[in-house]
Amino acid sequence: LCFDILRHEEFEEGCKATCNGPYDGKWSKTMVGFGPEDDHFAAELTYNYGVGEYRLGNDFLGLTLQSSQAVSNAKRLGWPLTEVGKALYLAEAPGGYHFYLVDKEQPPNDPVQKVCLAVSDLQKSTHYWSSLLGMKVIERHEEKTVLMGFADTQCKLELHNIGGTVDHGTAFGRIAFSCPREQLADLEALMTKENQKILTPLISLDTPGKATVEVVILADPDAHEICFVGDEAFRQLSQMDPSGNALLDKAMAEDKSDDWFAKHNKQKASA
Repeated sequence: LCFDILRHEEFEEGCKATCNGPYDGKWSKTMVGFGPEDDHFAAELTYNYGVGEYRLGNDFLGLTLQSSQAVSNAKRLGWPLTEVGKALYLAEAPGGYHFYLVDKEQPPNDPVQKVCLAVSDLQKSTHYWSSLLGMKVIERHEEKTVLMGFADTQCKLELHNIGGTVDHGTAFGRIAFSCPREQLADLEALMTKENQKILTPLISLDTPGKATVEVVILADPDAHEICFVGDEAFRQLSQMDPSGNALLDKAMAEDKSDDWFAKHNKQKASA
């Protein structure tokens, strides 16, 4: 997909804001993207040591990026592609996550166009994300989808009405945004006033050797987890790490996951 490794971090115990899901053990996160997290979308790849599989739900419907290079890479490597529209291909990552690849030259800005989440009530979810969280509605398609964003230059959020219950499986993903630190308490107060769910009230999170950040974690009407992080400290935490690739390679070598899967008689996820 042509993502860069932006940074890699190891943790000896579970995150007190459940950043790695409801798991108490050792875990790591690897941030990947097409440029600095200040002005690019980044995906957080969370790895729980000793967890061999996750049951995917229907909550995360895919990520769309514009990159003819990614399409040609997939074809060259024999990675399965399904043509689902004009110059649009579906690729499935190991474990089942969907990536939609627009077969056009990668733009000079962020090629990640949108993230798509399933919702059970489009009107209710649109109200939550726009009226409460302040996202701007960009496009509506009847009662099926709504495209939203905080800014025209940023990755967009697409809400897709599935007309039924949203199942989060056991993978426990979340979406995150940075905002001025001073807004976090106001956001928490607003959600309390509106009787909306707050999963984690304002809390400080440590990363070994890096900046401590403050976060508030919410849940929308379909229990999609939404993390707001104070931007000032996050700008320090999210600096691109030139040693990120080396740290990831070292962690993978030490993990010996092939041995773990063989020992537990489990099948490793593949394309």
